[in-house]
Amino acid sequence: MGRAYFVTGTDTEIGKTTIAAGLLHAARHAGLSTAAAKPVASGCEPTAAGLRNPDALALLGECTLPLAYAEVNPLAFAPPIAPHLAAREAGLALNVATLAPAVRAVLAKEADFTLVEGAGGWRVPLAGRESLSDLAVALGLPVILVVGVRLGCINHALLSAEAIARDGLALAGWVANVMDPATSRLEENLATLAERLDAPCLGQVPHLPVATPAAVAAHLDLAPLDLAITR
Repeated sequence: MGRAYFVTGTDTEIGKTTIAAGLLHAARHAGLSTAAAKPVASGCEPTAAGLRNPDALALLGECTLPLAYAEVNPLAFAPPIAPHLAAREAGLALNVATLAPAVRAVLAKEADFTLVEGAGGWRVPLAGRESLSDLAVALGLPVILVVGVRLGCINHALLSAEAIARDGLALAGWVANVMDPATSRLEENLATLAERLDAPCLGQVPHLPVATPAAVAAHLDLAPLDLAITR
């Protein structure tokens, strides 16, 4: 049976999709079948085929299973605003009951390695009192945390890890994504994260001129996830 993980980040715009696509690419290179879901996305672009989200397309491009776009990203909104606000403007109630069935359909395909990418950080709001973290809880998925390495990231990372644990989910691993190469005391900050996050580091990705999935994958290590890698 395949493994599936929920990918979240310490903030928005910290490279969640960049890292998720890199992880999927690394899994493909290791001989694993791959699938992904980004259940809700805002900031989508109009195309002849309908609204399309660049992040969801990047994930789809690293899936070995024959998934349709709507399977990967069932809810797509044009305004580049918080998903619950975009959904409200579209007249939709964005909640776990709306999002979970489509994600479970992707999980049911039982790829060797499946990633479900959230939006923003761990506590991104849905309708009512729900948060996107409630979807991860409903699915019962272990979490991969993408840490956007810049000033303040240690606090954001530790608070995110505490919230994940409080919600009863396992932190399967974390990735350091260096957003600001000029971050003061970079190595010391990375060492502090490694000391304080109670999960294996799956990689430290430097600031790359062109962060293609292959370039990112070169800095990632799937071994701590104990996957059934075939090559």
